[in-house]
Amino acid sequence: MLSGCSVSSLAARFAFFPPDPATYAVRKDEASGRLVASGVPRDNALDVLLLDTTRGTKVVAFYLRNPCARLTLLYSHGNAADLGQLYDLFVQLKVNLKVNLMGYDYSGYGASTGKPSEENTYADIEAVYQCLETEYGISQEELILYGQSVGSGPTLHLASRLPRLRGVVLHSAILSGLRVVCHVNFTFCFDIYKNVKKIKKVKCPVLVIHGTDDDVVNWSHGNELWKLAREPYDPLWIKGGGHCNLELYPDFIRHLSKFIREMESVTTKTRLKKIRQSLETAKTAYRVNTATSTTFTTNCCCRIRVRKPSCNFGCSCCHAVRKCFTFRVFKCPACCSCFKCCCGCGG
Repeated sequence: MLSGCSVSSLAARFAFFPPDPATYAVRKDEASGRLVASGVPRDNALDVLLLDTTRGTKVVAFYLRNPCARLTLLYSHGNAADLGQLYDLFVQLKVNLKVNLMGYDYSGYGASTGKPSEENTYADIEAVYQCLETEYGISQEELILYGQSVGSGPTLHLASRLPRLRGVVLHSAILSGLRVVCHVNFTFCFDIYKNVKKIKKVKCPVLVIHGTDDDVVNWSHGNELWKLAREPYDPLWIKGGGHCNLELYPDFIRHLSKFIREMESVTTKTRLKKIRQSLETAKTAYRVNTATSTTFTTNCCCRIRVRKPSCNFGCSCCHAVRKCFTFRVFKCPACCSCFKCCCGCGG
């Protein structure tokens, strides 16, 4: 029988497929002193970065600037690609969406050092986010996180910790690692990328994009994540779309552009107003709930809450049990009330 660690390692092996060999390399240009990536076109709008993580690895990141941008996209890619393969896509997204774009390779991918693992990807995206903050002055209010496939794991990890994030895009996302491998409907403690739990902590709009014919990560993963989101945006279900070809469909860039434009128009004032409205709704629901129950407080540390009948004991069937709502509490040794019903009904 497999142990928890063995199953977790098995799921990790299913999750990570770094291209071997890498499709690019990083070196320092002697003339400019800047890092450049071989196999990638030279571009003055491209910064090649090598970032230290808290787990001792160095990850490569590409930052593509767009002078017309108002927002920045932090892109976490899928499990079988690296930055060399994604560069052309990044350029297209930068231009068509009018955003700055930061893409990075996980530990063990491309020219990044170390080995891929769930914890390493969390440290990787945290290092990239810190770079965006300190080196480029980009706050979470100006940031949209984009996670494709396995990239939805680090994306939701970071999104669950940033309360003022502008938005999240989940592209062919997973509910969890074992749910892809074993098709289970419950969460084990040794599961990886427990997105099914983290999505509930994300406080910004979430756009879900998924292909209906995805044979790697079933469409049900995206559908469930969309239902669990606290602030779901209109999803994009691409009919006939698979796992790695959604960018080829015209609806993909059209719907994504619409989402970006709407996120640009969302101001801090608007977000705060929505938060206040949700809090007022929650308070109203709480008042309605507590108004239909009666709390009997004794002289000990326990409380007994009993729901009051809507008839207020007025009908014949409830009149007989009215006396049972008086309790005699004798003692509470271990915060456990010992009580008897005054009417002798054995309660």
